[in-house]
Amino acid sequence: MKAFFEGIQWLFENIFFIPQDYLRKLELENWFAANTINWIFMIICTVAMVYWIKQLKLHKDNNEEYQDTTAHSFLTK
Repeated sequence: MKAFFEGIQWLFENIFFIPQDYLRKLELENWFAANTINWIFMIICTVAMVYWIKQLKLHKDNNEEYQDTTAHSFLTK
């Protein structure tokens, strides 16, 4: 059983963590390049948020938004 867990340890340390090891070494040389994945995710989230807000405004301007407080029973008490 011990060999099984040591095999999992070897797999993660020597195979699956190769990209993380590369990014750790890259961070010492260029912080912005090492955080490229984070920048991409921030851009995607910003674009999605702007799109969502524009859609909310579009529906509100067309009076398609249903704002009846009785839609939820806990709000009527």
